[in-house]
Amino acid sequence: MATIENPVLRGFHPDPSIVRDGDDYYLATSTFEWYPGVCIYHSRDLAHWRLVARPLDRLGLLDMRGNPNSGGVWAPCLSYSNDRFYLVYSDVKRWVGQFKDCRNYLTTAPAVIGPWSDPIYLNGSGFDASLFHDVDGRKWLVNMVWDHRPSHSSFAGIALQEFSSETDSLIGEPKLVFEGSTIGLVEGPHLYRRGGYYYLVTAEGGTFNTHAVTVARSKAIEGPYEVMPGNPLLTSAADPSLPLQSAGHASLVETQSGDWIIAYLCRRAVVHGRSVLGRETCLERVAWDLEGWPRLSSGTRVPSLRFEVPVLCRAGVGAQPSPSPANERLVAAHDSVAREGSPDSDCGTAVDEARDDFDEPALRQVYQTLRAPLDESLASLSERPGFLRLKGRESIVSHFRQALVARRISAFRFSASTCVEFEPKDFQQLAGIAAFYSTESFYYLHITSAAHSSKCISLMSCERGSISYPVEKEYPVDGHNRIYLGMDMDYHRLRFRYSLDMELWAPVGWEMDSSILSDEHANPCGFTGAFVALCCQDLSGSGTPADFDYLEYREEAVD
Repeated sequence: MATIENPVLRGFHPDPSIVRDGDDYYLATSTFEWYPGVCIYHSRDLAHWRLVARPLDRLGLLDMRGNPNSGGVWAPCLSYSNDRFYLVYSDVKRWVGQFKDCRNYLTTAPAVIGPWSDPIYLNGSGFDASLFHDVDGRKWLVNMVWDHRPSHSSFAGIALQEFSSETDSLIGEPKLVFEGSTIGLVEGPHLYRRGGYYYLVTAEGGTFNTHAVTVARSKAIEGPYEVMPGNPLLTSAADPSLPLQSAGHASLVETQSGDWIIAYLCRRAVVHGRSVLGRETCLERVAWDLEGWPRLSSGTRVPSLRFEVPVLCRAGVGAQPSPSPANERLVAAHDSVAREGSPDSDCGTAVDEARDDFDEPALRQVYQTLRAPLDESLASLSERPGFLRLKGRESIVSHFRQALVARRISAFRFSASTCVEFEPKDFQQLAGIAAFYSTESFYYLHITSAAHSSKCISLMSCERGSISYPVEKEYPVDGHNRIYLGMDMDYHRLRFRYSLDMELWAPVGWEMDSSILSDEHANPCGFTGAFVALCCQDLSGSGTPADFDYLEYREEAVD
């Protein structure tokens, strides 16, 4: 048996959708307003995961300019049928208030690394759409239905509608097949077939402390669906002392050996019930009882920090089966993507993951941007080789055109630093490093210009949309070309620093509260996680650039 430790994907990796093709496992997670959309990971042993694709990588597939914070890509569903991958995803344009403006799409590809087809619009009746491939070849879409009427439950239930591969469209009328259990707030549906039953796995209870995984089944795909005795399958709602909280929103996969695994999201709070790392992905074994219902193999309904599975095929270890046609390109590309990310979140350990000197022709896959691609008008790795040049554009709170590049924070303790060359002409020009949750929650250590100094360092704070400057003064750095900026996080404590020679570092202000960079502290709430970001703004419109020599991000062991 092999031991797997949770979370298997640390940091912001919510709403896992897991699928198997032969000996290859793939897991897709939500990205919300971060671009490119959807993270797809690959594993052959369920313990070690590598980021291999971000499929929604062009505006034709995803254009989130103007989307709200925590809008964008919600709960993708990755499935596989007849040598083809199917990805259903939502682009949520509005989610706060009575209405949810949600666009559900389908794209397909011969392999997870693409090429992905132009999107097919499905519907807009609700979010968390997923596609089920039945044994008779028919395909069915399920999604939650949102009811905006004040006198009705907003989470109206789960709708089912057939999808035609011949016309690439939904056919027939949608049917509400499940209104949820007594837990309420039903969403996140996935359909499975086993032993003559259709199993509907849903999320309930909301995505915070009362989150849960509900199971219902029916002999007919259109219902009626019976809720599992002893439901829910998984929850941490009853015990606030559990290290893994908010367990829910799950999907199932059967292993080569006939075992079953459930992938689900969780949170790990640091202080005040706030989870700086956001919602993370965990796995657990599932066994089927004598009545044909799925149960956690632990014999409980609560998530565990570690569990055992039969030893599966590990990539690069032992005899390997021939890859399926859909995976030939992926297997061939493994070496080229091995450097992307860190061992525990974005995976891969071929080179020094902690430091990026921007010497490669393209940005590493670990980076994402806000809402839209980072084209040459915003950034360049070629204009000054060995540097990432960001060209100042809109403010750090803009929802449209930001020169910002970021990577996930995936550990409670880390240090990050960069070196930036930037010559601001006035206070409207800024560049530096940020601890970033959203355009309403961040800390921004930056270089700018002030009345007393043509070049100085300042710290900006934004909490629930309110911007302040927690340090009363700026730090003059006139005459210095290269400025080093850094931050260190220790759970809820966050400290900023700067240096003029990279040897002697001076603190900027005092200790900050990193817990404001969390879903629980967002207004009214949020669904993402914290990032380290490099950014540049020029509110004058002249596009003054900043050159970043490197970004170093090092995680520290937890005591």
